[in-house]
Amino acid sequence: MQSLKPSVPILLSLFLLFSAYSDIFLHKTLADGVTPEEAKQLRDEVREMFYHAFNGYMDHAFPLDELRPHSCGGEDSLGGYALTLLYLVIGTRFATSVEWIGKNLQFDINKTVSVFETTIRVLGGLLSAHFIASDYATGMRIPTYDNQLLNLAEDLGRRLLPAFDTPSGIPFGSVNLMHGVDEHESKITSTAGGGTLTLEFGVLSRLTNNPIFEQVTKNAVRGLWARRSKLNLVGAHINVFTGEWTQKDAGIGTSIDSFYEYLLKAYLLFGDEEYLYLFQEAYAAAMHYLYNDPWYVEVNMDSAAVVWPLFNSLQAFWPGLQVLAGDIDPAIRTHTAFFSVWKRYGFTPEGFNLATFNVQHGQRSYPLRPELMESTYWLYKATRDPKYLDAGRDMVASLQHSARCPCGYCHISDVEFHKQEDHMESFFLAETVKYLWLLFDLAVGPDNLVDNGPYKYIFSTEGHLLPATPEISLVQEHCSYFGACCNTSNIRQDASDVATNPQDNLYGRVGTGFPSNSRFSDSTAISGLIKGVCPGLTHGQKFGITYVSPSHRAHEDDSRNQGDLTTAESHSMMVVPKQNSDYSLSETKNYHENLVKSSEGEPATDAPQK
Repeated sequence: MQSLKPSVPILLSLFLLFSAYSDIFLHKTLADGVTPEEAKQLRDEVREMFYHAFNGYMDHAFPLDELRPHSCGGEDSLGGYALTLLYLVIGTRFATSVEWIGKNLQFDINKTVSVFETTIRVLGGLLSAHFIASDYATGMRIPTYDNQLLNLAEDLGRRLLPAFDTPSGIPFGSVNLMHGVDEHESKITSTAGGGTLTLEFGVLSRLTNNPIFEQVTKNAVRGLWARRSKLNLVGAHINVFTGEWTQKDAGIGTSIDSFYEYLLKAYLLFGDEEYLYLFQEAYAAAMHYLYNDPWYVEVNMDSAAVVWPLFNSLQAFWPGLQVLAGDIDPAIRTHTAFFSVWKRYGFTPEGFNLATFNVQHGQRSYPLRPELMESTYWLYKATRDPKYLDAGRDMVASLQHSARCPCGYCHISDVEFHKQEDHMESFFLAETVKYLWLLFDLAVGPDNLVDNGPYKYIFSTEGHLLPATPEISLVQEHCSYFGACCNTSNIRQDASDVATNPQDNLYGRVGTGFPSNSRFSDSTAISGLIKGVCPGLTHGQKFGITYVSPSHRAHEDDSRNQGDLTTAESHSMMVVPKQNSDYSLSETKNYHENLVKSSEGEPATDAPQK
């Protein structure tokens, strides 16, 4: 097991494999001081950064979860299943790595894990690698591959399902992979934790032809949205049993960030209009109440009173999301503001107080986060403005000067004094370095898998590539819902079309849902975008649903006058479940009971079969 030492992870090597290494450079300056030749040198430097850290993990930490980069050791952080290797999978020795994972990895372990982290890191990594191992179009298909990674992903998905068995449909934050949810498990979860599961679970449903995974995660999103405030804002933490918000701070950063991200990306990947509708509503509210040009603040979700004038580092993903949504101008201004913090300290602290313009007390660290690099890449891709290459160069310089350590890259515990901490999260390799590599590779030439590959790809929140294949991205997905009507001769425009003007996103025209008099952006109406649905129906009529929680029903008199529309409460928020569904949460309970019996040596009853 220790002899396995792949040299390149899949999510980087694929870009290298398809990259054109041209010796002919454009005779113009790409950025102040960044010539075309230097862009190539920076790309190669980032690749060396990756090798330094990844080889450090393989030499000193594998098969433990993560590397201790200063002391050159390892640690288990999320479950003890070689997280960094699984998170990245492997490149040039991809077949060897898939074989190792298929033979050695199992989830039949008595471990309580985070539903959110396990989904976005482990489940997402398995699914992304499965696509590559099974598809000739990537150039890396393994002839002997027999769905080992997909089988592991399905087993993991089933073990996570008991977390969703709550009155609200919003999942518990943690689940035991062998025994299900502990009776003493906290009933409080974050909005991001409950609303950032749709991509991975949705892909799993479509690959296994088992709708339960997609249903429970969509139901969780509906459960959160049904409990939004009258301002269309969501809080940070919620009780999954009562549906009451336990922290009412609304923002775009900590505990909420990827809830917004997955609303848009689920639409882009699956073509499901419901997610587009929710994103437009949520995004318009965020821009109205949280945006203090160019910064974002946290407010009380009910009153919109400012509670935190704070920039936190997780907010830095937002400009990249705005690029995907086609809202370029505010993205540019916000990125400029966020990057000014990096320029001041050499890194972005976890918290920066906008009232004092100083580092927030107790939030002085920089744990190698990728969000600012991610937005830099997307803004350069959208605008080709050379200033983003200059920004990327500064980021590389900071990491090399202050974060590099003997076996990898260290967390920075204090951005003012650049004190190192002996820890390196797996997302540094899977995201931080990758987005920097993509940035400079795009400047050299866009002939890589992402920019010129066989599919349009959506990046998960952990940087996993999820391709919009016909199997996954169904252009008529909304036709399967109750209340929808489709004209098969008039299918909507493919959401993966690349935009050619600033009001378009990189996957097609989405629009931000702003009113016409908004100072933030020109309105882009949904009518005309979604073809193939009855144009005269409201969103609720199309889907046969209204997003109202039981606690708010008394305040929503209008919703009682909408005929036979389904009131959103508990699991009844499902939109007419498909009759051919082979699984249910009750069957999942039986599945877990069987797992427990098997682990205790008792004969197991038949597990649900497809």
